[in-house]
Amino acid sequence: MQEYDALVYDLDGTLVHLDVDWEEVHHEVAAVLRTRGVDVDGADLWTLLELSEAAGYRRLVDETIAEFEREGARTSRRLPPARTVPADRPIGVCSLNSESACRIALETYGLDGCVDVIVGRDSVATEKPHPEPLLATVEGLGVAPESTLFVGDSERDEETARRAGTDYVYVREFEI
Repeated sequence: MQEYDALVYDLDGTLVHLDVDWEEVHHEVAAVLRTRGVDVDGADLWTLLELSEAAGYRRLVDETIAEFEREGARTSRRLPPARTVPADRPIGVCSLNSESACRIALETYGLDGCVDVIVGRDSVATEKPHPEPLLATVEGLGVAPESTLFVGDSERDEETARRAGTDYVYVREFEI
């Protein structure tokens, strides 16, 4: 890992496991949109986010999701990679979770002092797999994408890294 100037981690599934009932989140988001006349039949949570954007309710839906994420961050479970976050280089978090939930989870496990930049779903105008969130994280760390390793747990994370020009490793294969 010494060949990288910076490391960027995904949050949920990589550093912590957020204690969130995603079915309940889906139900609540669907109810928020349904009461505002949006047809939500058959839509998964990501589709509901897209529908909320098109209908002008994205901020409301993001806040609804973030409430669940913040509570889940408070009762999250730390995963093994969180014990090995290095202190000898810039560290970032780039997550599909809200920035506030990321901050709570990192504070809960004493990682807030190790992480220099946090970019959540609501920090920039786009979300993964668009490269903007990861590039914003890398830029905030003051390093080049090609000298950054992104550690994640999903194909979406891998696609984000490819699009941003960083290296990528699945958390299950990551060792310091």
